[in-house]
Amino acid sequence: MDPLHHFRLHPMIHLPHIGPIDPSINMAVISMWVATALVFVIFFLASRKVSLVPKGIQNFVEVIVQFVRDEFILGIMGKEGMPYLPFILTLFVFIWFCNLSGLIPGFFTPTSNIFVTGTLAVMVFFVTHGIGIVRHGPFKYFKGWVPKGVPAALAPVLFIIEIPSAFAKPFSLAVRLFANMLAGHIAILIFLGMIIQYKSLIIAPFPVLGCVIIMILELLFTALQAYIFAILSSLYIGDAVHGGH
Repeated sequence: MDPLHHFRLHPMIHLPHIGPIDPSINMAVISMWVATALVFVIFFLASRKVSLVPKGIQNFVEVIVQFVRDEFILGIMGKEGMPYLPFILTLFVFIWFCNLSGLIPGFFTPTSNIFVTGTLAVMVFFVTHGIGIVRHGPFKYFKGWVPKGVPAALAPVLFIIEIPSAFAKPFSLAVRLFANMLAGHIAILIFLGMIIQYKSLIIAPFPVLGCVIIMILELLFTALQAYIFAILSSLYIGDAVHGGH
């Protein structure tokens, strides 16, 4: 059994090529559509009949919104960060649901694909620096990349050093999420492969137990990885809001 077979994407809906680009729909795209649809449905149902005392799905959504607001926005950016609550909330919930989709048999984990996590990281990159430039102006924002009190002779050197750091931050976001989601599912598939490989009733319970343990951990990791991505994005945006150094 090839443990990487699950991560090889094959077209599910074939579409004509656009030059060198193949726009065919694969399972990663379908899984993202399902995750997005679930987010829309849940938030729509929660906001359809809002009551003063929340219960059911409204209570679930309010807990998530309050958690993101208190932990990521107010806790990191302060009140100045409230306009960016919808963006961070969308990132957190979308990544969480994409992570969860991989635990459903037949579906794919979109966040185990570097192109998906890379796209999310690029979005954070442009939003972060866009906010900084708009709020402070290009000169003041990029000047903030150099700590105050640095001798004038060292300022250009530190600025040049800061440039790769600005690109490394979103790159680390993409790789961290991709690697963690990929590793967890590979571990599950390897355990399942052991059952097929050894074909023994004596050995089989141990891989099954391993799968159960990994699946339980994966349920925790789906939320944890979304949390890490969202909180680091909040830190980067918070730096831009407050002018960096």
